[in-house]
Amino acid sequence: MINKPTGSPEKMVNPDYVPEPEKMNVKKGLEGCVIDQTMVSKVTPETNSLIYRGYPVQDLAETCRFEEVAYLLYNGELPNKSQLETFEKAERNYRDISKNNLQVIKLLPAKCHPMDSIRTGVSFLGCEDERVWDKTANEDKALRLLAKIPTLIAADYRFKKGMDFIAPDKSLSIAENFFHMCFGKIPQKEIVRAFDVSLTLYAEHSFNASTFTTRVVTSTESDLYSATVAGIGALKGPLHGGANEQVMHMMLEIGDPAKATDWMLKALDQKRKVMGFGHRVYKYGDSRVPTMKKYAQKMADLTGGQKWMTMYESLEDVMAEKKKIYPNLDFPAGPAYYMMGFEIDFFTPIFVMARTTGWSAHILEQAKNNRIIRPLSEYTGTAERKVRTLSER
Repeated sequence: MINKPTGSPEKMVNPDYVPEPEKMNVKKGLEGCVIDQTMVSKVTPETNSLIYRGYPVQDLAETCRFEEVAYLLYNGELPNKSQLETFEKAERNYRDISKNNLQVIKLLPAKCHPMDSIRTGVSFLGCEDERVWDKTANEDKALRLLAKIPTLIAADYRFKKGMDFIAPDKSLSIAENFFHMCFGKIPQKEIVRAFDVSLTLYAEHSFNASTFTTRVVTSTESDLYSATVAGIGALKGPLHGGANEQVMHMMLEIGDPAKATDWMLKALDQKRKVMGFGHRVYKYGDSRVPTMKKYAQKMADLTGGQKWMTMYESLEDVMAEKKKIYPNLDFPAGPAYYMMGFEIDFFTPIFVMARTTGWSAHILEQAKNNRIIRPLSEYTGTAERKVRTLSER
């Protein structure tokens, strides 16, 4: 008796045939499309809430230091005292960067954007790590990035001002050490605290553009450094991380708080893109804004920068009244960093300092249960046609 073949005609003719995947049309920009599962964080637009591993971000910002939040994102639970001490000791011992990496940063064009500098510095870190392809070392590599990225940023900050590099201080927290490396001194504890809070608020935000980018790169089984470099490239864009810089440029353009209302009305009338407002996910306000606004106001009280918060209120009121659109985290973070004394083009690298924790958490998660991310596209170009020879054209 002969057994008849079963299955589709294509399968019988070609044993390597793979059927077309089920197609689904989604909105441009993948809006509203759920592409995978994650245990790292969750944004709930209906309640304007954001949780890291189950904890509301505003509670983490008020209760924990950034190091505790980094540990949480990497490990899934907040550390006890012993675990935190071990984690902090390891992070502090990894802060130094090589003389060669310092030289690379120093040789970059003085006018290149700091995001280009940090992208190059992280790429060089990958070149120096002999374990670059060793996935079992990813957790250690993530910790090294957390420790070394602030050093790279601070080195670039100093070099661009024609000043000497200041080595990291292992006795200081991440926030304190960054001020030390940039300015050679640590400011008032209230300023350090506000900066630490901002790092927690910026640490993670689900499948945003840069995080999704790191997961796509990781899905190809590339290395952690390449995924992080790709994330930095995505974050550089003004529609993503670069928005905090644009917010402060906007405020400086306005200059006088008394002109803020008219400026915003004119901008809306001209359909000008106003940075720092609106969000793809949040529709009724960003859950991180009240906390960051609170600390931006503290910066104004400490530094005499009340004009920026007065301007903030005017711009916020007009946008809410006219468009029902509300600030995102970049809106209070921009003036807060400015009042702390940072140059505007370093706002987004500070974002990198924080977001490397979220990126690493997602890279680790993607690698554990990986499938290459490869969507389809709908072709809208010219229909198939015959190629004419050169003499026929």
